[in-house]
Amino acid sequence: MPLTDSLKTLLLRGLLAGLIAGLLAASVGYFVGEPRIDAAIAIEEAAAPAEHGHGEEEATGGHSHGDEAEVSRSGQKAGQFLALGLAGMAFGALFALAINLARRFSTLSGPRLVLTGAVLAWAAIVAVPFFKYPANPPAVGDPDTINDRTWLWVAAVVLGLLAVTAGVAAYRALASQLGTVRLIAGVAAFVLVTTVGYLVLPGVNEVADDFPASLLWEFRVASLAQTATLWASLGLAFAALTEFASRRSTPVAEQVATAG
Repeated sequence: MPLTDSLKTLLLRGLLAGLIAGLLAASVGYFVGEPRIDAAIAIEEAAAPAEHGHGEEEATGGHSHGDEAEVSRSGQKAGQFLALGLAGMAFGALFALAINLARRFSTLSGPRLVLTGAVLAWAAIVAVPFFKYPANPPAVGDPDTINDRTWLWVAAVVLGLLAVTAGVAAYRALASQLGTVRLIAGVAAFVLVTTVGYLVLPGVNEVADDFPASLLWEFRVASLAQTATLWASLGLAFAALTEFASRRSTPVAEQVATAG
C-alpha cells in the first residue's frame, strides 16, 4: 500500500531524529560506558589464567581474550557510533509509525504527543526491563544461560508494553474525570501490571561475590544513561522537527486566510 505524504514526512522525520539520537547515545557510551567496560574486561582477563591454568594456555599457543577478539577494542568503540546510528534510525522509523497511529486516537498533537510517546516508549522498552534485568558488564553472567536471559529480557519488554497499554487504557477510560485523577489511575495501572509481572518472571543473579560492587553500579548507571539519552534525544529531536515544520507552514496558512 503506497505511503501517504504525511506518513512519508513522519518517517523521514523519525529517521533523522533517530540518527541524531543514536549518535548522541553513542557519545554517552563512548565517554561514560566504555571506561567501565575496559575495567570489567581487565577483571575478566586477570581471572582467565586462574580458570584455565598456565599449562592449558601454553597448549593453546598463549591463548588470551585479546587473541580471540575479531574486532579490536578501539574498533568496537568506534563501531558503536555506526551501530547506534543505524539502531536509532530503526527506532525512529518505528516511533514515527507509532506516532502516526497514536494521533488518530489521542487528543494530544504535535510536540506534546511526540514527547509523551517518547516517555511511554522509554518506560516500556527500557525502564521496565532494566529494573528487572539490569545490564551486566563483561565478566558477569554465565555464557551457557545467555539464551535464557535473552528470552527473559524479551518477556520483560512485552511486560513493559502491556504495562504502558494498561496505563494508557486506564487514563482514557476516565475521560470525564479530572486530569490528576486520570493521571493517578494511569500510573497505578502501570505500576500494578509491572509489579505482577516482576513477581511472575524469575529472577537472575549471576554476579560473582568478588566482583566490585562500585564497578557494577557505575556500569549499570552508564547503561541506563545511554538508553535514556537515546530516547530523550529521539523524542526531543522529533518534537523539534515537528514544531519547526508546523511553524514554517503557519505563515503560508495565514497568508491564504488573509487573501481569502
